[in-house]
Amino acid sequence: MSDPDKLKLARQFIEAIPHSRDLGMKLTQMEDGAAVITMPYDDRLIGDPETGVISGGAVSALMDTCCGAAVMSHPKNLGGTATLDLRIDYMRAATPGQAITTTATCYHVTRSVAFVRATACDDDGDNPVATATGAFTVEGTR
Repeated sequence: MSDPDKLKLARQFIEAIPHSRDLGMKLTQMEDGAAVITMPYDDRLIGDPETGVISGGAVSALMDTCCGAAVMSHPKNLGGTATLDLRIDYMRAATPGQAITTTATCYHVTRSVAFVRATACDDDGDNPVATATGAFTVEGTR
């Protein structure tokens, strides 16, 4: 499958996941074990009405989905994936009104497990909202 076809298939898959669609996630990049997904700011996702800060649950769903996309795009992974373990460290609240973008990299793949790192940022790319590390299933390797 060519890279544009793989990206198109991944976009369709991610946009078909109900929570990804409801959160407005858009896959903007996916290649060789790396993925980037953006989630726009939306009043429905506010976790604290007094500050307008997006819910940590929405951020965690974004990071989990992006990590899964990175695993799916890794050249050694032949199939889908599922989350085994995901640790998220929240560094600060996302700035109200700004989209959040997660970049994930699948840095190691064994016969059955893929390992991923991710960073979520708003417009201040030098000051992450959250970071994550995770382990994901692999459905066969090359």
